[in-house]
Amino acid sequence: MMSPKGDQTHNDQQTRRDQIELCLQPFHLSQAQLLSVKDFMLDDMERGLMKAPQKPSTLKMLPTYVRSTPDGTERGDFLVLDLGGAQFRILHVELKDSAKVEMGSRVYAIPDEVMHGTGQQLFDHVAECLGRFLHQQKLHQKVLPLGFTFSFPCVQSQLDKSVLISWTKGFHCSDVEGKDVVHLLREAIRRQGDYDVDVIVIVNDTVGAMMSCGFQDHSCEVGFIVGTGTNLCYMEEMGNVESVEGDEGKMCINTEWGALGDDGELSSIQTEIDKQVDQNSLVPGKQCFDKLVSGMYMGEIVRLILVKLANQGLLFDGTTTQALLTKGCFETKHVSVIEDDHFGLASTRKILSVLGLNPSEQDCVNVQHVCSAVSTRSANLCAAGLAAVATRLQRNSHDSKSKITIGVDGSVYKQHPKFSERLHSALQHLSPECQIKFLISEDGSGKGTAIVTAVARRLAAQRHQIDEILAPFQLSQAKLEEVQNRMRAEMDIGLCKETHASATVKMLPTYVRSTPDGTERGDFIALDLGGTNFRVLYVHIGRREDVGVQIVSKTYSLPQEVIQGTGVQLFDHILDCISEFQSENNLRGRRLPLGFTFSFPCKQTNLDQGILITWTKGFRASGCVGKDVVTLLREAAIRKKNNDLIVVALVNDTVGTMMSCGYNDPACEIGLIVAKSPAPKGRR
Repeated sequence: MMSPKGDQTHNDQQTRRDQIELCLQPFHLSQAQLLSVKDFMLDDMERGLMKAPQKPSTLKMLPTYVRSTPDGTERGDFLVLDLGGAQFRILHVELKDSAKVEMGSRVYAIPDEVMHGTGQQLFDHVAECLGRFLHQQKLHQKVLPLGFTFSFPCVQSQLDKSVLISWTKGFHCSDVEGKDVVHLLREAIRRQGDYDVDVIVIVNDTVGAMMSCGFQDHSCEVGFIVGTGTNLCYMEEMGNVESVEGDEGKMCINTEWGALGDDGELSSIQTEIDKQVDQNSLVPGKQCFDKLVSGMYMGEIVRLILVKLANQGLLFDGTTTQALLTKGCFETKHVSVIEDDHFGLASTRKILSVLGLNPSEQDCVNVQHVCSAVSTRSANLCAAGLAAVATRLQRNSHDSKSKITIGVDGSVYKQHPKFSERLHSALQHLSPECQIKFLISEDGSGKGTAIVTAVARRLAAQRHQIDEILAPFQLSQAKLEEVQNRMRAEMDIGLCKETHASATVKMLPTYVRSTPDGTERGDFIALDLGGTNFRVLYVHIGRREDVGVQIVSKTYSLPQEVIQGTGVQLFDHILDCISEFQSENNLRGRRLPLGFTFSFPCKQTNLDQGILITWTKGFRASGCVGKDVVTLLREAAIRKKNNDLIVVALVNDTVGTMMSCGYNDPACEIGLIVAKSPAPKGRR
């Protein structure tokens, strides 16, 4: 039986636990809150792909100009420059096959004075290290293709052209933002002068993660990183990428999702601790999502919570130390170690002792609880973002059961003992309909970038072959002028009485003598015949300032037995349809002028007379070639006892195009139709 003192101690501990839990409550996000984040992400993705959205997106949705994932045929020797933090790597990568990749690499430091110096200092330092690497590897006499992993927000306009938007991760090199970093690198290499490389691509580390996994699994179309920073890329349908011309195939989009919420959309889930972290950061008000989930901030969030709890007397007997009060003393790697199930408590005591604290066993348990709350929130928020991307991919594929493979990299995902499990579990709840597989990226910023470079070289070779095939179709100015001169000559031959019969350009008179002048008024029937469907129209032309032109129309089909039958069958069927249209629109008994659009080669001898030269578009109605089609229509009207039609004009569809445009613009004196043949719905 517990003593009164023991009871009191137990009650005090429970009270402290309850107060700690109350402090951590804002970090426990509900399903509804996570679904809200998913919706924000989906909406921002959609707007980010637009050229001019009504409301700007916080997601950059940057085209990477990576147009294909690996197909397994990529081979060769490549260099990779991986620049994304206080250290950078240079790699020599040999792609032998999808199962065998050989790599040699060196890591080089970037001194603080270079990270905060000028852009020229930075790129000269990188180029100098690259030269040393090439000499050490005995590669300086070769010109190898190089892929440049540059893990900062950039706007790409080509695969090898990328303009830095803003520095992150503590970099502040002057005269780089707004500049093409590939050009800066090439200029620095040129200044070195004792070696040469061929910079083919610049990619983000997320693209590298996707491509390294895509080398193993060709269905991988998402790259996700959560480490020091966080980001995601995915393959988007080109038709949805408004900032890039073309609508065929796909393009990898770098979302730069760390900025999600910079417009205040995530303020409802930001805690007072998050706001404190933001204010103390290098870029207050920016990279909101990044500051909620990534490794650069996770340890600092935990530290500030521990300080707050200690100040409230809920941890360490209300004691703080100068070390604990020092920004950056508590790192994200400490969070990972503390949450380890086997050695977590011992590691917690050791880490806190280094900070000058003397924690009780309950303090260590409570610190574990704090770390768990912060890292779980990170996993849940990443899951919400991934759920949005999965939904986007399913909508694009129109397949609610499509399988999605995500290539993933980053120290938080790889090294935290529980992060991946929590992420997968949350994602399953947020997108239960999705079949999602995760692949760990094996050196995405190294091997992955080499694969991007190899894919780019493969596509360039394919493009060269295609260009060679298409070369005969690329008409020069001289060729076009030759066609123009031939057209003029044939038009002259067609207009000349003596040579008209031999002309390839028929130059057929239509007996249309004038374009509209705007005074035209009245009610008319129009018949448009040019394919297996035809239209009957009732047209009212009034004053432009009043009702203008009003049209009622109906489309009718022509059965194959009519098209392939006799002329009598064809025109009788047409009259039956006209009579039906007149009845449906209360036009019986009104004698209205009829214009006949007949889109087959005819020789006109008058405005209301045209001799069919030959059938086209699959028509074979007998007894029509060599006959006046207006007469055939009038005879059908007599047979069908329809006395309401007054056929006044026979026109080709190009004439109709010119006249309809001429009604709005009296200067229009040309009608042009360009379409496939046979045409759909009776139009050329």
